[in-house]
Formats: sequence, C-alpha cells, structure tokens
Amino acid sequence: MNKFKLLYTAPLILTFFTAACQPSAPSQSNPLVVISAEVKPVVITEPVEYDTDDPAIWVNPKNAAQSLVIGTDKNADGGLYVFDLNGKIDHSKTVKGLKRPNNVDIACGLMLNGKPTDIAITTERMTHKLRIFSLPDMQPVDNGGIEAFANETGNEYRDLMGIATYTAPDGKIYAITGRKNGPLTGGYLWQYLLSDDGTGHVKATLVRKFGEYSGKKEIESIAVDNEMGYVYYSDEQTGVRQYYADPAKGNQQLAIFGTSGFAADHEGISIYKLTAATGYILVSDQGANRFQVFSREGSAKNPYEHKLLKIVPVAARQSDGSDVLAQPLNKQFKHGLFVAMSDDKTFHYYRWEDIAGKELKNK
Repeated sequence: MNKFKLLYTAPLILTFFTAACQPSAPSQSNPLVVISAEVKPVVITEPVEYDTDDPAIWVNPKNAAQSLVIGTDKNADGGLYVFDLNGKIDHSKTVKGLKRPNNVDIACGLMLNGKPTDIAITTERMTHKLRIFSLPDMQPVDNGGIEAFANETGNEYRDLMGIATYTAPDGKIYAITGRKNGPLTGGYLWQYLLSDDGTGHVKATLVRKFGEYSGKKEIESIAVDNEMGYVYYSDEQTGVRQYYADPAKGNQQLAIFGTSGFAADHEGISIYKLTAATGYILVSDQGANRFQVFSREGSAKNPYEHKLLKIVPVAARQSDGSDVLAQPLNKQFKHGLFVAMSDDKTFHYYRWEDIAGKELKNK
C-alpha cells in the first residue's frame, strides 16, 4: 500500500493535494500525520430500501461470530435493518415502518422484568420519540415509543437525530440525545435515565440538559466512552466537543478538537479501545470521504488533548454514521470491525488492521 506522509510544524502551512482534490491535513501540534491510500471494505452490506445513516454493532455474548450490525434506514417509511457479519439482511429481525429513524446505539444489560436485557435504541425523528428494541430478537420494549424533548416548541427543536448510550460504573444506563436544532448554550443535548416502568417496558427520566453549540449547522453524531466516562459530539463545521458522561460531574466543556482540516461536516464518531484507557477516536470527515483518527488518551500535560494521528480515506461515500469494535469476531475480523455508512444505501465493513495500517495498533 502506498502511503503519503505530510510533515509540518506550526506556523508553516503546507498544501497537500490528492487525486480526489481533498483538502490539506489539519495543522496540529503533532509533527507527523500519515494520509493512507483509500482503504477498501471487505464486506458491503445488502442495500436498504431508502437511505442508510448510522450503524451500531451488537456482540453476541455466546458466539461472537454471530454478532449483528444494526443500521438505520432514514425515511418516513424507514426501519432498523439487521445484518450478519457477511452483510446479509436478517429479514426476520429487521423492523420496518419507523418514521425516519436517524441514529442508533446499543446498550447491554438494562434490567427489564428482573432480567438483564440488551437493547437497540433509535431516534424516530418524525414522531419525536425514542424507539427501543430488545436484542437479538428486535422486539419492542418501549410501549410504542418514548417522547423526547417534551415542551420544546417547533419541530426543529424536537426532531430527534443523534443518540448514544452511557453505562455508568454503578450499572445505570442513560440515553444522550440530540436534535435538528437547539440553543447555543446549556441544552442542545438532553440526557435520560433508562429504567423499567414496572411493566417490563422502558421509561426515560430526564436528568440533565447540556452542550455548547456553534450555531453553524447542527449536532448529530454522539459517542460515549463508557470506560473513560466521556461523551463526544460533532458540532458540524466546528469540531468535536467533549464532556463528562456522568451528569453528577457537571456540564463544563472539557475540550474541543478537530477544529481545522475538515472538508465540510464533522460526522460519525467511533472509539477503538486498545485498553480501558488507550485507543483511538475516529471522526468522519464527510465531505472528503475519509476518517480522521485522534488519540483517545490525552497527554501528560493535558488529559483532554486528542492529537491527530492519521487520516484514512475510505471507499464509503459521504459517511454519516460509524461504529467500531476492538473485539475479535471471526477469522475475517480478527482485530475488530469498523462499520461506516455509505450513501449508496449500504454499510461498509472494514478490518481494523486495514484502517490501522502500520501507524496504529491492533488490540
């Protein structure tokens, strides 16, 4: 694989052009950023009916080779599609008839009817509801949906988009939700505690409103690092913002990174975990069809400093959502799986080692 290396030190500005006329690499404090050749997927899923947007990976605890990818089909007559590791649709589990499901995430071990239950949670944009399904059978456990952003005025302030779950050290599970539009300070994101309503269905209790917003475009992609206790979200055309995921730790912004070098929108965020405290944060540079890879851990001087390490062009076009897993799944995905949405109604599966190349580590 041919690789192109860009050396630079501030304040010198260098311009790097590829055949695709992609923008230059961001000016960051690290002295070396590698831009790899375009990485190809090893699996492309069967297409959905309308418009893919966001995937989430569920690991089968009994047999990792039977793990699933859950992906949204974003349309007024959309759905949650269920794929196997070969990219084939499982029609028996796929949920149709959802009203523009936008993003999806997974949480494991929510107590329902006294039993730990894995769930897939998606944002149903046109009904302003969270929709929740048990895994792996994809049966509804939300009693028809849970209203979010209640009492907000105007559809843009209620149209659900992003979703991420946070499992706290005490076992409590939260959903952190975003929307099409919101205030500049103190409340674009709302966080809900998920629990049993007493009948085996999920209820959501609002616990906080937080999050700064540039006002430039919107906030869609949200990701939570359970082990580190952080939430990250893409403030499109501005950067990636970092906060504590635990509502008890306050609403102060801890960092904003990736503030330069993106072609247009900051989109999907996914976290590859080498250990409990090390790894990589991948952010979709949507307009350039590539992912920028940042350090998960900070520096000795600044625990919230996320250095740009590598830029990875991918075959997925205009990628919105993504997910990544460090766990080995089968012979093909020995070091984990990276899934990215592509705008041709599919999701692309990549081997982690193909994304990592020689510059990043494998678990």
